[in-house]
Amino acid sequence: MIGAFLTWLEHTLGKGPSPDAQSWSEALLGSLNFWGLLEGTHLIALMLFAGTILVVDLRLMGVTFRKTRVSVVSDAILPLTVFGFIFVVVTGLGLFFAKPLFYYHNIWFRMKMVMLALALINILIFHNRIQRTEETWDADEKPPASARTAAAMSLTAWLVVITFGRLIAYDWFECGKPQPAFINWAEECKSSEKGEVSLGGKRL
Repeated sequence: MIGAFLTWLEHTLGKGPSPDAQSWSEALLGSLNFWGLLEGTHLIALMLFAGTILVVDLRLMGVTFRKTRVSVVSDAILPLTVFGFIFVVVTGLGLFFAKPLFYYHNIWFRMKMVMLALALINILIFHNRIQRTEETWDADEKPPASARTAAAMSLTAWLVVITFGRLIAYDWFECGKPQPAFINWAEECKSSEKGEVSLGGKRL
C-alpha cells in the first residue's frame, strides 16, 4: 500500500502525456538550482533549530546561564526554535518528495524517524509534566533531576537524529546490493524497485 503510493508519487504525479515527460518529483530532483536551495535551506534551518535547543537544554542541565531564570532563556529562545522547526519540516518534506522511494527504503531514514518520534515524545512529556512545576525551580542554578534528565535525553535524541540524517547520504546499506538479511528486512528491500540481494549475491 505505502510502496504503491510512493511509486505513484515519484513517477506519476504531475507527469504529462509525452514520453519524455517528468513527474513533479522527478522534476524537483532534476532541478539543480532549486534542489540545492532546498537542501541548503534545510541545513540552515536545522542548525538554527538544533542550536536553540542546545541553549535551552544546557540551561536546564545547569551548565550555562546559571544565573538566568530558565523561563527567561526559554521565552527568548522558543520563537526561534519554532521558526527553525517549521522550516526544517517544510524543507524536509520537499526533500522527501523528490526521492520518496529512496528515503522509504533507507535504513538511516527509518531510524531517524524513530528517533525523531522519541524526541518529540520527550518534548511532550517535559511540557505536560515536568514544566508544570517550573515556578518552584525556575531560578535554581541547577534544576531538579527530572528536568536535567529530560534535557539530556533531548540533546541525545536530537544529536542522533542529526547523525542518522547525515548518514542517509552514504550508500553503505542500499537495496539491490548484497547486504545482511536483517538490513534487507529493515529496509523492506523485497518490495523495492531494486530488490533484495543476500550477502552471497543471491537475488531473493
